[in-house]
Amino acid sequence: MIKEKIDDRDLVTAYINGDEKAFEALLIRHKDKIYRFINMKVRDGALAQDIFQDAFIKIVNTLKAGNYNEEGKFLPWAMRIAHNLVIDYFRKNNKVKLISESSSQRNDFNIFHTIKMEDENVEEEMTRVELESQMVDLIEFLPQSQSDILKMRIFKEMSFKDIADLEDISINTALGRMRYALINLRKMIEENDLVIHF
Repeated sequence: MIKEKIDDRDLVTAYINGDEKAFEALLIRHKDKIYRFINMKVRDGALAQDIFQDAFIKIVNTLKAGNYNEEGKFLPWAMRIAHNLVIDYFRKNNKVKLISESSSQRNDFNIFHTIKMEDENVEEEMTRVELESQMVDLIEFLPQSQSDILKMRIFKEMSFKDIADLEDISINTALGRMRYALINLRKMIEENDLVIHF
């Protein structure tokens, strides 16, 4: 049977039983999603590639050691391994990576959640990751002055003072652009039927 037609569970079983090509099929099938997931968290292509390779080494070692538990599908399990490696990276580097943003008016307003996901099951995690990915894409459709502020605040974790200094604008102007960016992002989320609460 052509491996593209075989489901993940059978490919995993075949690999555990010695079929190296079965793992190659799994890798080809899922590598893009897993890499995008990692890169969305670390926002660094080279680092994402390193963590991606580490994730697949760990996946191979876990499968070969017979420690794979078929509690869910292969992809969510592999994503969980990738997620844990991302967490490990930030812990080792003494970084608390937040993919979140609060407006100056409302502290409970979050675009993204924090990177910690211990309370989510794998299905919820996959859904949230997909939503975050779509929302990151939507940022690119904002006016550049707004998307720049949003990226500096969310992904570079810059203070509004630092943003204002870098852009040579007042803090109030930076806050204003952020506010409009969030309003416009919310509109686009509604227009694209993304189910997100903020």
